[in-house]
Order: sequence, then structure tokens, then C-alpha cells
Amino acid sequence: MAIRLSLICLLVSVTAIAADLTPERYWNSALPNTPIPNSLRHLFTSDFSDEKSTNVQVGKGGVNVYTGKGKPGGGTAVNVGKGGVHVNTGKGKGTHVSVSGGKGHGGGVGVHTGKPGKRTDVGVGKGGVIVHTRHKGKPVYVGVKPGHNPFVYNYAASETQLHDDPKAALFFLEKDMVPGKAMNLRFNAEDGYDGKTAFLPRGEAETVPFGSEKFSEILNTFSVKPGSGEAEMMKKTIEECEAKRVGGEEKYCATSLESMVDFSVSKLGKDHVRAVSTEVAEKNAPMQKYRIAAAGVKKLSDDKSVVCHKQKYPFAVFYCHKAMMTSVYAVPLEGENGLRAKAVAVCHKNTSAWNPNHLAFKVLKVKPGSVPVCHFLPETHVVWFSY
Repeated sequence: MAIRLSLICLLVSVTAIAADLTPERYWNSALPNTPIPNSLRHLFTSDFSDEKSTNVQVGKGGVNVYTGKGKPGGGTAVNVGKGGVHVNTGKGKGTHVSVSGGKGHGGGVGVHTGKPGKRTDVGVGKGGVIVHTRHKGKPVYVGVKPGHNPFVYNYAASETQLHDDPKAALFFLEKDMVPGKAMNLRFNAEDGYDGKTAFLPRGEAETVPFGSEKFSEILNTFSVKPGSGEAEMMKKTIEECEAKRVGGEEKYCATSLESMVDFSVSKLGKDHVRAVSTEVAEKNAPMQKYRIAAAGVKKLSDDKSVVCHKQKYPFAVFYCHKAMMTSVYAVPLEGENGLRAKAVAVCHKNTSAWNPNHLAFKVLKVKPGSVPVCHFLPETHVVWFSY
């Protein structure tokens, strides 16, 4: 009985800590003075999830967590006994839950049933038990043609990308960043799915295979057919994450918000750091002509920065890279239809290590290392900088 009560106390106390560290709370604990950009906040939960609350019953049988609709046996039961923690999903199958307090992970108990995007996650916290049930599965792939991310600078541009990729218009020269300058732009970057691909909690993301040597396992995990357009898109994302770095940059693919925070803080510190994204007043705004507003351009940073680009993948993955000799600008824009945008631009002062056939050089007709090359950030991307 004493052992059982000890396990109950451990479960409730440790999971209270873990549940407190939701992605948003993790951000606030690591960066209490840094607001969360809307582009990231929108990825905390997906359009294909619901959230329900339930209760905890503590009795002789241990701790019981019911996530059903009031029917006995109709939900997920979490039981604490002498054998540890066991989760029964109502289908005669359970899973062992390990209790840990690893550095950087917040510790606690994680309960996951099913595949990523189709599982039930149970977290016990001070406010009770929160259950996330991704009942509709992963977002539906909508046939975006696989292509290299133009913000990975060691790849050459293809002819298709040069003529058809709307992100080609995001590149410009620093000397052109003046009030009244007109540019044809579209900021809503497609990620290959019919809805936003959301962040997975770090504890879950770390259980999902990620890497070229595990690609068959990855496809099986997400029920993706080998050789399909979706499989090729996922393969390119993994290749870009594993590609050699350009020049002296440091890069990292973040598979959770928490890991993105950790990487950025490790490169910039946490006392004086900001994270910003492009904001457009209208959702899914089409390509149109914008002019830099008379209010003018504001330089936000003139040293090092970490830029994180959202990748094409079934859940939110960001390609983050730290580069020296970069400037970050806030650029107010006015569309020809009256639409306003608060754009964020990054200018690279040294491009000598980029692929000489990179998209930026093709569009701007300049050579590597000759002039600073700038680009606007799509809405779903974010730049971190010190101030």
C-alpha cells in the first residue's frame, strides 16, 4: 500500500510539472520578456484536433483517468499500481509510461496512444487532466510539387522554380529597400497540406523517427505511400535538414517549438532576444504589387540572427540557421488593393559561399559575394535576433 501511495504521489506531482510546461509555458519560462509571434502561436494546436477535460479519481486501485464520454470502459484509463503506470485504451492494448526528469524536457509522465496525428495525449496538471484527441488524423496532402527550399543556400535553382515558385519574388537587393519601391509579392507560403501543420509536443516529437536512414519507418508512421508526391516532399525536407552547412553557418531542424527555443537561445542568449514574423492583414492574400510605405524601413538588428523556415512536412518542422553578417529589417508595405503588411526582411551581406546557381542570383542577376542579398520572410517563418 505504501508503494502504491508513493507512486500515486509521484505521478500527480511530476505530471503537474510536465503539464505546466506546455509549449507556450515553456516559451514563457525560457523567454519571459519575448512575445510569441502569431505565426508560431497559430501552430500550437491544429484545425484537426479537439480538447476535452476530464477528472482524476484516486482510489484503492490507484489513479484512474477517464477520457471517455461518461461510459465506463469507453475511454482511456491510466492506472498506477505496483507494476508502474499502465494505460488501457479501451481496446485491450496498453503502453508502459516512463517517468523521467531529463534536462530540458521538463520531466513528467507522457501518455500517448496511437500514431502521431492520430493519438490521444493525456497530461495531468494542476488544473486536472487535459486530453488532446487528434481524431481526424494528419492534414491532407494537396499535391504541392516537391522542390528545394530557396532559403537553403547550397542548392541550385531549377527552371521550374525560377518561373513558377512565388517565393522567387521575395528576393531583392538591399539598395532597393526604399519608400515607394514596388514589388510583386505573396507571403502565404504553401506547406503542401490543406491546413496548418501543427507543432507536436516535444515529448511526442522525439518519439517520431526523423532521418534518411529511417525513411521507410517514417512513411509507415504517417501512412504515406512510397514514391508518392507526399513521400518525395518529405524526403526533400529531410535531405535539406541533413545537407552540409553553408560557409560558417550553424543549422538545426527543430521538430518542436521547445527545440526551436533551445537552439535560438543557445546562439543568441535569452536576456535580449526577439522573434518576429511577417504579418499580413488578410489571410491567403494573393500575389499583388506592394509598395514600401512612406513610413519607411526600420533596421532591427545588424549583427547575427537565427532564421527559422517552416518546412513541408506532416507536422511543424523548422529549418533554423544562424548566420553572421546579416541585417534584419521591418518593412511596412501597402498593396495596390489597399492591403497592408508588416513584412520582415533579412539581408545577407556575404553570399560568397552560396551555390552560384542559387535562385537569388538567377532572379537578381548578380554573382555570389558581389552585393548584399535580401529576402522577405513568408508569414510562417520567423527570425530571431539580439537587441
